[in-house]
Amino acid sequence: MNAVGAVVRAEEVEAVRTKTGASLKLLLDTGGSAPGLVRKMVEIPAGATFVGTASAGGELWFVVSGTASLDLENEPGPALSQDRGLWMPARAAYRVGVAELDLRLDIVTLPKAISESPSEPDPAADPRTPRISDLVHCDVETTGDRKFRVLFGPGRGCAVATQFVGEIPPGRAPDHSHPYDEVVLILSGEGVAHIDGVEHALTPGTCLHLPPGQLHCLENTGPGMLRVLGVFHPADSPAAKLQSHS
Repeated sequence: MNAVGAVVRAEEVEAVRTKTGASLKLLLDTGGSAPGLVRKMVEIPAGATFVGTASAGGELWFVVSGTASLDLENEPGPALSQDRGLWMPARAAYRVGVAELDLRLDIVTLPKAISESPSEPDPAADPRTPRISDLVHCDVETTGDRKFRVLFGPGRGCAVATQFVGEIPPGRAPDHSHPYDEVVLILSGEGVAHIDGVEHALTPGTCLHLPPGQLHCLENTGPGMLRVLGVFHPADSPAAKLQSHS
């Protein structure tokens, strides 16, 4: 699936069921002729497992809902719980086991070309151990009237890509563009994505690809917060903009 600049709704994507009982949806693949970001949504019901090997460029995970256990290279790893982000090391073999609460997991695969040394240098760290980041412990940052928390990025366990959760209040900000390649997943709320003059409805499960330089704006048309999960590379701040138009 080549989805450069695409808007995809998870409910419209056919799920592939694995032999171990998990359900996997490929939402976006930004690669084209070169390796890019790949976003997958994995749903694991109680009693099922999800088994695999991380990509050669490593992966950024985010637990949308539920709880589960994680084994990495046949050793116990950190538990999975809602709003927890994980940096999954390149080529690491994993097994996710769900006991009681169904798990919904967002996985973004990073390109190998920019991820030869995905973790920041740390001689004391085991490169085969995933790093975790809980949203509740991440600092709140602001850009205009919008708030975001960075789970992973430079100085935060991943030098080559950034993973963040943002909150957009009701209303619309000026159109703008970013210097990086970004994939966005709507976690909750409703709104409209304005992309190069075209409007796209936003509901939970909507996924967008915003290439570098693409003019866009996410408008919150609901009464509450529009909550989004973003991953982009090269790593930068969610506040970084190339241009803005009022």
